[in-house]
Amino acid sequence: MHCINMLPQYRLSWLSFFMVLFHLAGADVGTATFYNPPYLPSACYGNDASQFPSNNLFAAAGEGIWDNGASCGRQYLVRCLSAAEPKNACVAGRTIQVKIADRANSSVSRPSRAGTTMVLSVSAFGMIANTAAMEINIEFQQV
Repeated sequence: MHCINMLPQYRLSWLSFFMVLFHLAGADVGTATFYNPPYLPSACYGNDASQFPSNNLFAAAGEGIWDNGASCGRQYLVRCLSAAEPKNACVAGRTIQVKIADRANSSVSRPSRAGTTMVLSVSAFGMIANTAAMEINIEFQQV
């Protein structure tokens, strides 16, 4: 009887394994940095503050994903892979979902580094990495 009770957990762990494997297979890699308020106006929605998710997990698109503004409103899963400094800057095993709300090149608040794939809100960046890191390597996938 004890073995039967463990069967659903076994299936769930395999299901989780395949979900992670599938997630990694379709992901891209790039770099991310962060920016602080003010976030308005944005290239996507102007002065509309309702554009930002209530959890503050949003980003500005770098030129590689900007897509002439088509990236506005897109959702991405983002995970920190590594950082040059400080070592161990990434929050292990944490993936967040962000909404593109701006364009990095024209954001009101300047990113901590230019030329990255994404510029995360300081809240989003802090969820996956230590904000002492000026730039991180990320894995990202459009949802």
